[in-house]
Amino acid sequence: MTESTRRERMKMPRTAMPERDGRNRSTDFEEVNLGYTEQLAVLEASRCLQCARPVCVDGCPVGVRIGDFVAAVADRRFDDAALIVSEDNSLPAVCGRVCPQEHQCEGACVMGRRSSPIAIGHLERFVADRAAASSGRPSGSAPTGKTVAVVGSGPAGLACAADLARFGHQVTVYEALHQAGGVLVYGIPEYRLPKAVVAAEVAQLEHEGVRFEMNAPIGRAESVDDLLERHDAVFIGVGAGLPKFLDVAGENLVGVQSANEFLTRVNLMGANRPQAETPVLVGRRVAVIGGGNTALDAVRTAVRTGAESATVYYRRTEDEMPARTEEIRHAREEGVHFEFLLNPVAFGGETRVETMRLIRMRQTEPGDDGRRGVEPIDGSEVDVPVDTVVVAVGNAPNPMLSSTPGLRMSRWGTIVTDPDTGMTEKAGVFAGGDIVTGGATVILAMGAGRRAAKGIDGYLRTGAVAAASLD
Repeated sequence: MTESTRRERMKMPRTAMPERDGRNRSTDFEEVNLGYTEQLAVLEASRCLQCARPVCVDGCPVGVRIGDFVAAVADRRFDDAALIVSEDNSLPAVCGRVCPQEHQCEGACVMGRRSSPIAIGHLERFVADRAAASSGRPSGSAPTGKTVAVVGSGPAGLACAADLARFGHQVTVYEALHQAGGVLVYGIPEYRLPKAVVAAEVAQLEHEGVRFEMNAPIGRAESVDDLLERHDAVFIGVGAGLPKFLDVAGENLVGVQSANEFLTRVNLMGANRPQAETPVLVGRRVAVIGGGNTALDAVRTAVRTGAESATVYYRRTEDEMPARTEEIRHAREEGVHFEFLLNPVAFGGETRVETMRLIRMRQTEPGDDGRRGVEPIDGSEVDVPVDTVVVAVGNAPNPMLSSTPGLRMSRWGTIVTDPDTGMTEKAGVFAGGDIVTGGATVILAMGAGRRAAKGIDGYLRTGAVAAASLD
């Protein structure tokens, strides 16, 4: 590439994602982002500098060959682009929608230093949506005769299952709920990730030979040891679905609920529909506590389920919110309000929550990690009226598997594994994703699932895993 061509590409603006108008979309659950057309995708892909050392790949937890697939899009070789992506990412249509690319691949993009980074996520979604469900996937290896149980059908479990199937092993995924996808179906709203997209990805894995057993809560119906009697290895990818609360007075009042409960009831059980058997009742004044993507999902869902006012309360500043910038913008366009440097200290009411007492916070000097802390300002309490409170301040691992003999747990309730292979101290058992790291992102969980798949493959072929260390 000549220097003049490079300079011209650096001047090209980032191609905007077509999206529905905020005033109209806030009343339904149809997808907000509409996706690139072929013309828009080619235009955006043509901005890529095709770096000799594509540092964007270093920012991708599953190692997608980003430069190669973007070049294929620029050349209109869309089927080739889909194949390249799927070699490393078994859920491209999902990741193209919900991954925090701005902190990962796009965050590392060279274009971002002087201009806007390449819209890698939008391009990944484009090629995934365009690819036929039964094509654009790499072929698998010859059957090995080995079987693996994957516990949990969330991002870590699906990524692990996909790679294991391609290695030639027979994989059975055990899911506690009635629908596969884990957090992808119960945690992420339809307007951000349509259930049909997840279902298509799951169907593709079934096409590749992965079996799914629904309504199978391992740790209750069966144990990990039961699975080891029928399978040669087990991967645990059950996530971290136990909600954390604030531990303040009045938190047990009716109307105060976790984001997990609220989103699961709406996303998986359709509780927002008037004909639902157990409808979710959203008051006129909804408060959501937290600053991450889950908080944004909850507040935007509240708007769509009838809240007259919906406000996010976050104890830090907007600059420190871990939620994606796009989600914050979308929320504001849909009428969501934001209040910063405020933290709940109590909820009031007889049986149902009626008020929320907040205390103002101020920033402190940065700590060793460079992040500024916050502390309460004495005497700054203020009461606000609320009908519904959704708490979205994080999750912890579900303790269902903590009693498994031989499985070493950390003091945080996570499973201790070798970081390179996912191997636990229990022979034949591997783990990855949020059950190991605590709450993280979809793509990080998928990366852990892929690493564990390689570890399991080595274990099944040799009876041992190299470089395993749990210290």
